[in-house]
Amino acid sequence: MRSAPRQKPGALGQLGRSRRRSRRIWAAGLAVAALTGGLLAAGPATARPYPEPPVTTMSLPSPPGGSNVRVLVFHGSASPETPLVNAGIEAIEKIGQSGPENQRFTIRATDDASVFTDERQLGRFNAVVFLTGGGDVLDPEQELGLEAYMEAGGGFLGVHDAARAEPYSDWFTGLVGARPAKGSGATAQRATVEVGDRQHPANSGLPLEWKRPDKWLNWEKNPSGDVHTVARVRESTYKPGEGANGADHPVSWCRDYDGGRSFYTGMGGTVDTYAESDFRTHLRGALLWTTRLARADCKAAINANYRAERLTQPNQPGQNDQIGEPHGLVTAEDGRVLYIGRGGADAAQPVVTDWNNPDIGKGKGEIHVYDPRTKKVTLAGALSVFGNKGGGDELIKVEEGLLGIELDPGFQTNGWVYLHYTPHAQINRDTRMAERRVSRFTLDLATNKLDLNSEKVLLKWPVQIHSCCHAGGGMAWDSKNNLYIATGDNNSSRFSDGYSGNNPEPNYKGVSFADARRTAGNTNNLNGKILRVHPEPDGTYTLPAGNLFTGDEQDEGGGKTRGEIYVMGVRNPARISVDRKTDILYAGWVGPDAGAPSTTWGPAKYDTFAAITGPGNHGWPYCMGNNQPYRDRNLPDPTKPLGWYDCDQPKNESPNNDGLVKLPPVTANTIWYSPQGGGPDFPRNADGVPSYKTEEQIFRLPWLKGGGQAAMNGPVYRYDADTAREGTWPSYWDGKWFVGDFYDTDQPRHAVLTDPRTVGKGGLPVHAESLKKIVPIGNDGIKNLMDWKFGPDGVLYVLDYGRGFFTSDAKSALWRVTYQGGAATPSADQLARKG
Repeated sequence: MRSAPRQKPGALGQLGRSRRRSRRIWAAGLAVAALTGGLLAAGPATARPYPEPPVTTMSLPSPPGGSNVRVLVFHGSASPETPLVNAGIEAIEKIGQSGPENQRFTIRATDDASVFTDERQLGRFNAVVFLTGGGDVLDPEQELGLEAYMEAGGGFLGVHDAARAEPYSDWFTGLVGARPAKGSGATAQRATVEVGDRQHPANSGLPLEWKRPDKWLNWEKNPSGDVHTVARVRESTYKPGEGANGADHPVSWCRDYDGGRSFYTGMGGTVDTYAESDFRTHLRGALLWTTRLARADCKAAINANYRAERLTQPNQPGQNDQIGEPHGLVTAEDGRVLYIGRGGADAAQPVVTDWNNPDIGKGKGEIHVYDPRTKKVTLAGALSVFGNKGGGDELIKVEEGLLGIELDPGFQTNGWVYLHYTPHAQINRDTRMAERRVSRFTLDLATNKLDLNSEKVLLKWPVQIHSCCHAGGGMAWDSKNNLYIATGDNNSSRFSDGYSGNNPEPNYKGVSFADARRTAGNTNNLNGKILRVHPEPDGTYTLPAGNLFTGDEQDEGGGKTRGEIYVMGVRNPARISVDRKTDILYAGWVGPDAGAPSTTWGPAKYDTFAAITGPGNHGWPYCMGNNQPYRDRNLPDPTKPLGWYDCDQPKNESPNNDGLVKLPPVTANTIWYSPQGGGPDFPRNADGVPSYKTEEQIFRLPWLKGGGQAAMNGPVYRYDADTAREGTWPSYWDGKWFVGDFYDTDQPRHAVLTDPRTVGKGGLPVHAESLKKIVPIGNDGIKNLMDWKFGPDGVLYVLDYGRGFFTSDAKSALWRVTYQGGAATPSADQLARKG
């Protein structure tokens, strides 16, 4: 211990340092360049005088250590008899003596900091472990020795209170990644650790949700995004106290730092921790990487390693040469990106809202092709669609138009493109009904031009167009070449006060437009569904086995189901995706408009995401979220409530129903969020009905917020080493489901992990991490997310809708987000042991 406190030097070894510093070049047999006091930055204004470090020359092997792997365990001034330090030393020693022979190592434990200035000693160690209880444990020369060690390619592992060491050193802050908030970690508490990185050796074999006691530290500054977080502690499972970090609370992380490898874990604050088998597994993996016995990616979750690039320019005046009103995209195997415009026109184009005019709502549903080889956009073609009435209330605006696009599995040879749209030629202005269809067209693969005369109508069905909204539109293929088609409930939101869309009264010429039981809740209607069909080469389709209905059900006289229905009870599934590795269907849909729950009518606006493993009923307009029921309405006065719907045995007793009365039970959804937050839930009475009292809400998904909401489902990423190239997202993201929202403030833009044991059964996600600094938000970023998909090369493509509604503008754009972080470390030729 030194008698006089002093200020440590600033930010040595950090990227972006403002001061000059000679970089030491280390290689076997080479001397280190001299370090002089002139290389030190001035400390803060309150700094005390700090002596210049002596000139140091050291020669370290590059990288330190060798195939005879050794680990230095440093515990500063703490006595080795301290129970916590002693337990840590014993655990690391046993880790080194167990496991496969080629992963074993020896250790030396010391409290003598002079080792950091003895190149002969320090250069023998593959990694340094800090078990110190904190404090100013290194003098200037010793700290520079540690810096030199890291620059030579050394490894560092900090455990728990190591984050309190060297409190005046910005360089050491960078090494450990974060500093504990004052007063945190005082007592041990049992909590759940979310093990989000499923590939780092430190997490090998650990459960997704790791429940264990420890002294949990809060951080002065959350390091997520600056470091690669491998695990987080879930604050809702313990009492984090003052300085809590919130839903994103890192507990273990790593990074490539100043030429070496640094791993830190905030766990290890109790003696008993070191006897835990899983914690020793965690330390073992961290040491495998830091000692160069194994490679790992500690770059993938660092925001700065991603680049978002706008690919399209604003349209030329009077033309949609670059983009229409963005509404969906798909990527081809050769890298081309095809994206569609729904039908809204720019401000210079006429908008016809008069039903007496034959051109009412007439717009252009445009298909554009971006070719990454030429970096050029081609307008492939435009369909005449009903979808251009502009904005306004529910009886003026329209969400119909060109709604979805998919490419045939054989697209690279046949050029077949499937389009989901509402043709203007098929509208009936008298009844205000239209035809929705999915058709197959052929794209000329040489010219990127769509042959509009090649249309083969795959499937068509009626929709009402008197009142807006909810058209859906997404499409996706599974591994068996079944095509999934998402359709909205074709229902108005205006007549149910933002709760269940179940008002049977309003109609136009006998067709209800405010009762989603006519559509989403109807087994004999294709709206408010996710359909599944198998397209045939002649342009027809067959029905795959295993849909929700066969179409031949004899209940109640037969003829009351449609065999195309795979999922019913969805409101507006604009985006769906299928993970072809598992054939799990992923979907998201927008909820109604109620800003708060009602003890009379039921839950607030819930936007929803669902991981769907089989056919089923997902609730709308009877139940939402985790089977939270709405209330039925009376007749002839629908403002009067009746009983609560039964999610286990729902019945469609609407006068507008022409399907079955007895419906399949409701399957709970995976993610739901309201303006109050993510996963709202309530105490329930003996009948299972929630209280719906705002003050009794709990939030099961605290990482998720709401407000203005429009759920935009994304893909599950699958890494393919055979197609990986520059820009490919790393394998860290493999198996993670991307969920987002049209809006970009408090709404989700996250990658989530589900538990295979509970996915599709209403199980909540076990982990989520924000993508908002990777898929950038803000007016000059991707503010209004309309669609996002990965290309075959593992690059993410994103559509930004723009800054208006029912139109395109200068911000409407196709973007690409690439990864720039490089390969895992250490490089294969730097591994301590081969094989």
